[in-house]
Amino acid sequence: MQAAHPNYSTSKSKEETDAEDTFINPLPRAVLRSNTPILLDGEWNFSIDTEDKGLQEEWYLKHNYKHTAQWPGSIEEHIAAANGEPAEIAWKDKVVAWYEREFPLPQRVNGNGSSHSMLQLTFGACGYETRVWLNGILLKTIEGEDVHVGEYTSFSYELREEELQPVNRLTVRIADTMDADIPRGKQESHVYKRGGIWYQTYTGAVRSIWLEPVERNRLRSRVGVVSIVEDNLVRFNLTTRIHDPGNYTIRLKVYKRKQESPDPIATDDFPLQLEEGQKGQRVVIEVPGAKLWSPEEPTLYRLVAQLINAEGHVSEIETYFGLRKIEARGCCVYLNNKAVYLDGILYQPGAASYEEIKMHMHAMKELGCNLVRIHIAGVDPRIYNLADKMGMLLWVEVPSPHRSNNNSRANHRAELLRMLALIETHPSVVIWSLYNEDWGAQDIATNKETRQYIMDMYHYMQIAHPQFLVVDNDGWQHISYEGRLKSDLLTAHLYTPDIKKWSEILDRLVAGDMVGVAAFPLVVGDPFFFRRQVPLLVSEWGGFGFVEYGGPKDSDERKEQIRLFKKELRKRPIAGDVYTQATNIEEERNGLIDAGTGELKVPAGLLKSGKR
Repeated sequence: MQAAHPNYSTSKSKEETDAEDTFINPLPRAVLRSNTPILLDGEWNFSIDTEDKGLQEEWYLKHNYKHTAQWPGSIEEHIAAANGEPAEIAWKDKVVAWYEREFPLPQRVNGNGSSHSMLQLTFGACGYETRVWLNGILLKTIEGEDVHVGEYTSFSYELREEELQPVNRLTVRIADTMDADIPRGKQESHVYKRGGIWYQTYTGAVRSIWLEPVERNRLRSRVGVVSIVEDNLVRFNLTTRIHDPGNYTIRLKVYKRKQESPDPIATDDFPLQLEEGQKGQRVVIEVPGAKLWSPEEPTLYRLVAQLINAEGHVSEIETYFGLRKIEARGCCVYLNNKAVYLDGILYQPGAASYEEIKMHMHAMKELGCNLVRIHIAGVDPRIYNLADKMGMLLWVEVPSPHRSNNNSRANHRAELLRMLALIETHPSVVIWSLYNEDWGAQDIATNKETRQYIMDMYHYMQIAHPQFLVVDNDGWQHISYEGRLKSDLLTAHLYTPDIKKWSEILDRLVAGDMVGVAAFPLVVGDPFFFRRQVPLLVSEWGGFGFVEYGGPKDSDERKEQIRLFKKELRKRPIAGDVYTQATNIEEERNGLIDAGTGELKVPAGLLKSGKR
């Protein structure tokens, strides 16, 4: 086991604050706790349950594991190591894998624990279906699930003292399929097979797992932030976890990101009467003289949020936030009430480590980008903290199912809500896509149920998460209802290697031609009359180097073509563009950055437009 020992004290010296920028949080989450988490990463016992008989045979009670595997890692890697075969042929329909390891009871709980504390087990991400046993006893997630469903976000278990032993056995069963109804992004399924733009599966134990002592009554590790920049007010969406009902106080303390004084620049108390269970609560605090967050000046503040019971016992969490406002008005996107052109790039991290992601992000900044579109995939959540600090706008997308029906829509909604709960802290995240190129919504043009679901989720986002711009279906086939676009941005995916055709397409696009511009009509449903009433983005273009697109074959030719295509974009009333793409991944060979080293293949600043 690995114990992490960061300094999470609420008063920090200058030396500690400087060290904060180089410290890498070992836990894939945005919220910090003043405890000592214990990573359970490393070697685990491992078995593939080829016939799916482990539940019937009660492997969680006793099983002879023939292999070992490194956690975190993918089932595909683990099968390949065990069977000596390539990862891409590891499984083609359904896979069930079992993992097991022992851990000693941490000292704090073993006879020396506080009556206020308990032990929590957290998976950074795992799935698609995960079941967990402690010493042969099936655990329920904090949400009460016997089986956790999903593979892109974290989930936790509270471990009861009566179930803990001096040495404990943890057993994990993971199951996944090629089912096209579950959110999979660009991983292959029964509908889209591997090859071209579709990738091999990468599933299972993909992120860290850790133990940590937490308070029985506490704030959970999820903080939503909505700021109104005109009044310096910040709205925090918090979630309380209560075992002992009673009177509590939420106390907020706000600090500058780097300050020598231990005194907060703002503080406020909020008395609450809380029942057993979980409850969301919005609280509002004013940050006097607040500086706004932007790519040019990514100003962050530190929040310490405390839950205090009637006897004065305190539990607390800590996170960083920024004040910013993003809007779509007329032809432009506005950040903090100033028009901003979005110089974007498409990014598909794939199986990249956090260190590789960090190199890629800095390289994208060097290219001149102020926006990264994280394409339809789960990703290490530390990327959001990194973007907050370095000043990079992010466009987030829900990993899509590959088929359109009631079941796939229910799975899509559940995945969206899980992602929102853990990502809404970050000022860098400004745009969300519900779908991309109608993957998982293939009947969007003909099925009113599909359109109604997407409209319902768009309206939900507007009300519950007004800090984001929302795109209904990126690329084409946006939804119009009674002439109102159900997307904050009108986006188009345009691919051609011919500069003359490129200019013609752009002219038709800005003139409001909805048909024959992209691969499918830009708008479905009721007629929509553009008239520059909504910002227009070319959210995918380029692809130069991907053989199927017929682009240039060498870096010099590609550099010149990108420069010319970008120049044509900026001649027109377009609010932003997203070049495809940052790095090569599998058969897609159109990256501008070396995936292994982070070095640029084209000149720095190539994608930066400058001012209009």
